[in-house]
Amino acid sequence: MTLLIPSLSANSAPEQTATPAADGAGQQQMEQGAYLARAGDCAACHSAADGQPFSGGLPLNTPFGVIYSTNITPDPVHGIGQYSFEDFDRAMREGVARDGHHLYPAMPYTAFAKVSASDMQALFAYISKGVKAAPTENRDNDLRWPFSMRSLIAVWNLLYLDKGEYVAKAGQSAQWNRGAYLVQGLGHCGACHTPRGIAGQEEAYDEVKGKRYLFGALTDTWFAADLTADFGTGLHGWTKDEIADYLKTGRTARSAAFGAMAQVVGASTQYLRDEDLTAIAEYLKSLPPASGLTDAPTAVAAATTTSALRAGTIGSRGAQLYLDNCNACHHSDGAGALRTFPSLAGSEIINAPDATSLIHIVLSGSAMPSTKIAPSAFAMPDFAWRLSDQDVADVLSFVRSSWGNRAASVVANDVGRLRQTTAKK
Repeated sequence: MTLLIPSLSANSAPEQTATPAADGAGQQQMEQGAYLARAGDCAACHSAADGQPFSGGLPLNTPFGVIYSTNITPDPVHGIGQYSFEDFDRAMREGVARDGHHLYPAMPYTAFAKVSASDMQALFAYISKGVKAAPTENRDNDLRWPFSMRSLIAVWNLLYLDKGEYVAKAGQSAQWNRGAYLVQGLGHCGACHTPRGIAGQEEAYDEVKGKRYLFGALTDTWFAADLTADFGTGLHGWTKDEIADYLKTGRTARSAAFGAMAQVVGASTQYLRDEDLTAIAEYLKSLPPASGLTDAPTAVAAATTTSALRAGTIGSRGAQLYLDNCNACHHSDGAGALRTFPSLAGSEIINAPDATSLIHIVLSGSAMPSTKIAPSAFAMPDFAWRLSDQDVADVLSFVRSSWGNRAASVVANDVGRLRQTTAKK
């Protein structure tokens, strides 16, 4: 069962509500638990748009139907108020609730299984004592038969759940291991960025068990980017500092967070300590290119497109649409404006094998997250009202083949299907 990130605005994840904790060691554990809840972005999925934090009710779209997140506040009736630590630990690591029913793996317990015992205890202390109880009833899921049969999850777990906490990898630095622990565990980055198998399982849960780990994957109506060292589409051209900066501010000189990732930065990663962000960057930069490419593809000189646009030499309908709709912000050289309008020239997102995110942004628009360091939530407006399916396909095909970009063309039928899907949200 694959978790598909709900369509949230960049800043819609509710604030986590804490109450005073005990003094001394208890207070320290509570603070650590609050930090870990941020790292795991727990509130994002367990809070409906108009609900109390952690009270559940958010619809999670999957290929098998809709799953509604559950109330994980300390409410004794509808939440986890009667959970012992052992109950909580089993739910987090094995996906089994206190009463024995199986949780659907839209809850990424396959990743949380790697969390250390001390971190799990801190997380439980915070959620059970530092979160305000909410008497919000849990909603019934809307899953097609036979996927509505929870008993099937027991079989799924036998096939795909690897039990056991994260074990530090010999020969790697403490910083690398910290990054791996965060990415593979509470960060559950693979839930979106790793392709899925026929049963909805991630094709790999770490870099050892499969080369397609964090290779990029379609997640609902967004394409989660390739986080390996692939040339052109992955993180090969990113420095460690750029990765950390992106996670902290939602933007760099080359790119900006959008869609579901903007929510992750806004509600989670911007709050991580600098040393943890650096550790994540250290780990991600170590991942080999999943595609096996060892060099960047030969690119057409970017100057060719730039000169033609500046001279008004329009060679295609897509180029004309670009001048009319995109040039003011992204410019004739496709470079955009530093940390304001993302660059299109050589962009990993532009060159991604799947253009779903690009189509989504053009149709619906998107805003950068507003973070403490970079509070301005610059946004791209939606163009669904202005551009036809063929218009969107033509302008994106132009962008994906200009300034040295060498990605496949976009077809109008794909735009039309996504337009219908996003219009329903």
